[in-house]
Amino acid sequence: MSGSDRGESTLFGEMRRMVRTSGAVGGIAARVAGQRFLGLKTDKGAHAEDLKQILGGLKGPLMKVAQFLSTVPDALPEEYAQQLATLQSNAPPMGWPFVRRRMQSELGPSWESKFASFGREAAAAASLGQVHRATLPDGREVACKLQYPDMPSVVEADLRQLRLAMQLYRRMDSSLDNEEVYQELRDRLREELDYEREAAQMRLYGTMLEGVPGVVVPQPVQALTTKRLLTMTWLEGRAIQARLEENPPQEERNAYAAALFRAWYVPFYRYGVIHGDPHLGNYQTRPGRDGINLLDFGTIRVFKPSFVAAVIHLYEAVRDGDEDKAQAAYESWGFRNLSRETRAVLTEWARFLYEPLIQDRVRPIQESDDPAYGRRIAQKVHEGLKRTGGVRVPREFPLMDRAAIGLGSVFLRLRAEVNWHRLFRELVVDFSEAGLAERQAAALARAGVPKVA
Repeated sequence: MSGSDRGESTLFGEMRRMVRTSGAVGGIAARVAGQRFLGLKTDKGAHAEDLKQILGGLKGPLMKVAQFLSTVPDALPEEYAQQLATLQSNAPPMGWPFVRRRMQSELGPSWESKFASFGREAAAAASLGQVHRATLPDGREVACKLQYPDMPSVVEADLRQLRLAMQLYRRMDSSLDNEEVYQELRDRLREELDYEREAAQMRLYGTMLEGVPGVVVPQPVQALTTKRLLTMTWLEGRAIQARLEENPPQEERNAYAAALFRAWYVPFYRYGVIHGDPHLGNYQTRPGRDGINLLDFGTIRVFKPSFVAAVIHLYEAVRDGDEDKAQAAYESWGFRNLSRETRAVLTEWARFLYEPLIQDRVRPIQESDDPAYGRRIAQKVHEGLKRTGGVRVPREFPLMDRAAIGLGSVFLRLRAEVNWHRLFRELVVDFSEAGLAERQAAALARAGVPKVA
């Protein structure tokens, strides 16, 4: 292994990254502080565009975090969230000489003998690395995801800047205490660096989704996987966005939506696991349009069975107008000392999220044609939270919110019209905490994924 490869988590690596990002975060600090305390007028929209240009040129975690925070209501000012939501990874690919050295550092000097062929050009880009298509000696087609260099130091530098930005916004103008949101992001990002862990999480999803119609998961090749290299079976498919541009019939759109709903929520309601990165790049349409490929298992969240039970209890509370059951669900999640008014504000957000699941009819996921409708509801809710004194967000919520909002935006893009109530009911009709706990423990043990804390 070369010296540069060994030094992936160095102080110098973090310093280089902080030099590139601190200007952007410092700019937010100066402008927001000036407006808040000195009465200076700043054009947050223009500065948000500048921020997007700065962050969009960086590969990896900070771009990913920016996308994530754009979906968490009140984590960032609205002007910043709108711009950051448009960020896409544009990392320059590693050239072949560098790829060859990196592969040697992961699999040894004779690494090429382990493949019948290995594509020299990257077939795809991932948030922390790039993907090469290869063929094994037994004829299997595989995808090799190779991590970019210096990613551990990149992550740590980005986390320092992220914490500064979130703490600043909390002090300036936020109804939410986002410390636990930061801790959740920190832990998930650090886990995503470990490709052996991702391989185990891929096995977990293969177990949980076995037999689920219309959903296919790749299989890891353990002998050719390390902490910085993930080798998995190659799945034929094409970007779902490309198919949408061809204006497929409504029946096909609805079939994709049903498959995606099950891909995300069979694991959650039956095993207490959520895939934390629901965006269009993480699934493909399959050949023959008979379903979807689910990709990228670096960010998942394992929940205690009691958390999942509270999700169902809150659904029932909203459906039945039961304030006592709603209060019990919030307390189960860790919300403490909620006033009646604060609880009413939280339940307004819950009604927005649960409405498609309550109505037993075919409908779009959102009946308003306004793409900003969800954000306006969130803004109304957070104005209510400010008025009632704010709330501390339990750390389990960021990935749940991201899944609900991110997946909902995909359903909007699909223009799907299905009976969401029946899809939901088929997953929870026989729910029990004990049954989920038993299935969860068995699936985690089989895949080799650590148990929930």
